[in-house]
Formats: sequence, C-alpha cells, structure tokens
Amino acid sequence: MESYKQEFIEFMVEADVLKFGDFTLKSGRKSPFFMNAGAYVTGSQLMRLGEYYAKAIHDKFGTDFDVLFGPAYKGIPLSVATVIAFSKLYGKEIRYCSNRKEVKDHGDTGILLGSKLKDGDRVVIIEDVTTSGKSIEETFPIIRAQANVEILGLMVSLNRMERGQGTKCALDEIKDLYGFDTAAIVTMAEVKEHLTNREVKGRVVINDEIAAAIDAYYKEYGAV
Repeated sequence: MESYKQEFIEFMVEADVLKFGDFTLKSGRKSPFFMNAGAYVTGSQLMRLGEYYAKAIHDKFGTDFDVLFGPAYKGIPLSVATVIAFSKLYGKEIRYCSNRKEVKDHGDTGILLGSKLKDGDRVVIIEDVTTSGKSIEETFPIIRAQANVEILGLMVSLNRMERGQGTKCALDEIKDLYGFDTAAIVTMAEVKEHLTNREVKGRVVINDEIAAAIDAYYKEYGAV
C-alpha cells in the first residue's frame, strides 16, 4: 500500500472522520464503522485532505483533465482544496466547478459555482463517500446540461465496499450505469489491514473484537 494511503487512513482517525463502534446508518444498517467528512474543519486538515485527493486523482487520472467538479454541498470545499493541492504538487492548473442547489437569477447567475463548463472539457467528479449513487444521479444530468464534456471518472475518499442498490458496491454500480471510471483514495479492506491492532495517537483503533465485527458486517452486506 502506498505511503500516502497509510497516512490518509491514520489522518481520518486523527480527525475523528472515521470512527469505530456501533452505528445505525441512514439505510438502517447496523455498522461497526462510520465516516463523517464534515469533521474536516480546520485549515491544516483541508490542506492535507486536498493533497491526499490530489495524489489519488493523479495516480488514477494523471494530469490530462480540465475541471474538478464537486457536487453541492460537501463537494464544494473538497474541489477547492484539491485544485489548490494539484497546482502545488503537480504544477497543473485545474479549474474547480460546483453546482448550486437552487439556480441563481441575479449577479453570478446560473446553477454553477466556480468555473463554467465548456465543450471539450475533461471532467473528474470528486465526492466524500458514496453508498447509494443518489448524488451522481442528481449531478450527472446537471453536468451534461451545461456543455459537451467528457467525464473521466469519480474519486471518493473511502470505498465502503458494501452493496448499493444491487449486489455490487455503489462505485461499481455507478461505473456500470454511467460508463466512467470510479475510484477511492482507500478501501475499507485497506483500512482494516492497516489499522488492526495498530496504535494511532496512543490507542488501538481496530482491535480483534472490532475486526471481527467488520468481517461479520461484510459477510452480511459486502459487495460481490
């Protein structure tokens, strides 16, 4: 596993973004882990987060794209932090673009924030995590309605590796439905591998009991 992925896993724990215990998800599933990207709130956290995303996007998609699209609302700071990091790390100016929830009819009008989309733009979408694909279902037609662009793919921070609408994980379902690549900075398998019986900030994050609970969760809800 690349060193930046190991650092990112520990970073999620240190920032209280990734927690382990007993959680009830929006879907009603009982999960031994929970992720809340809204816990990234400080300047240093957002700077590091943008750099991890930039490295993962560079690994997956290279530098040959024009726009990073972050769906409202959480995708807005993600896209901004990541294009800053991309410029710093790779010297490539990527434009950021996000959507508004409501169309603005005065001043900076329209449904988009940041850069406008132009015919021929190559676009990468950035999100925190996806479990159902609902946000892409809303985002895809918005992007398509703005210009004749090529969507290269989607990058999220964590692949939960659990079933979405069917038997595959949400990222694979999105790939099948929309025809573009999907990827994550890390997967839950990598998280479990790296954190089991490892101390982060003086405590073991995934002990044998939690590791067994994660295995049981994936036996019931894991994607095929």
